[in-house]
Amino acid sequence: MVTAMTRTTPPRPLDVEGLFPKLAGYRGVTTRLHPRAGSPDRSVSSIGGPLLWPVDEPWPMCTEPHRRGRGYRIADIRHRRQLLAQAWARDVAPGPTDEERVLLKELERKHRVPDLADTHPVPLIGLVQLYQRDVPGLPAGPECCDLLQVLWCPFEAHGPSGYGLALHMIWRRSDQVREPLGAAPEPLLVGFEGAVPEPCVLHPEQVTTYPYVGTLPARLQSKIDAWEEKQERKADKDPDADVLTYQHDLSIPPGYRVGGFASWHSTDPHAMTCSVCGAPMALLMTLDSGEWDGCISWMPVEDGRLPEHLRYPRPAQLAFGRYGLLNVFSCPARPEHPHRWSIQ
Repeated sequence: MVTAMTRTTPPRPLDVEGLFPKLAGYRGVTTRLHPRAGSPDRSVSSIGGPLLWPVDEPWPMCTEPHRRGRGYRIADIRHRRQLLAQAWARDVAPGPTDEERVLLKELERKHRVPDLADTHPVPLIGLVQLYQRDVPGLPAGPECCDLLQVLWCPFEAHGPSGYGLALHMIWRRSDQVREPLGAAPEPLLVGFEGAVPEPCVLHPEQVTTYPYVGTLPARLQSKIDAWEEKQERKADKDPDADVLTYQHDLSIPPGYRVGGFASWHSTDPHAMTCSVCGAPMALLMTLDSGEWDGCISWMPVEDGRLPEHLRYPRPAQLAFGRYGLLNVFSCPARPEHPHRWSIQ
């Protein structure tokens, strides 16, 4: 099971339903996963931990043609992260020394594997493993599957644009894995540092959430917009005043989570329908490049004592797009149907 440690979201800065009573009809629940650095094994839910994988099942590979002969070494990425963490954790003169900066520069260097063809199989990297028993709100998969696993190709080089990501989603029954795989294969190179997750244990917590403002009825949107404009005028008069917004403080929490509502802050909201049956899809999970960034009001109570350099944490060290988030959608009627996703 997951660790007994907890993360507790503070109460919202104000009663949003008291401010906008109509929102009560749109109230939902999402499960914040709160990944934090740790050493998970394959028997628990994790971000970046080992997957419960049958030894006799082939590990998924990317064979889509794209350049994969130049990139970063996984060992260099992990060494660089460890070096930076140790440097900033020093009590005296925190930060890299001149000698360490030279090494950091070397670890940032790209490498080339000349004989690696553009169609050579690239092992996918495991991102997420979620057991239904660990994560409230995680729906059951097809045929009573209780374990969801997410992997991806470590190169953003897919699809018509040549800059898309390639996700691989697997549902399985954990009790049917008789003999698990030991160490998973790793690619020789990766396309970017944010393709490689750091192992994190999870601290699931269910919280109340509300839809993205652009998906609400027009009249309710107008009321929220008018209130936010009033908040902005307040800030103009008093630069030190705490300014709240519906999007950042009252509706959708940042970070890794399961269920709830999708944020559409980078694009206009658009319907996600199943490519097989045409049914409206539901948000399955959100994977985020950061845990809260500027949304300090969502910082868990237990993290309030973090040192300054960790106040905007990226424990999993993954990056989606330009350090945005990845919304993954599933078909609620037939979970075996293909998933869809959107980067925001």
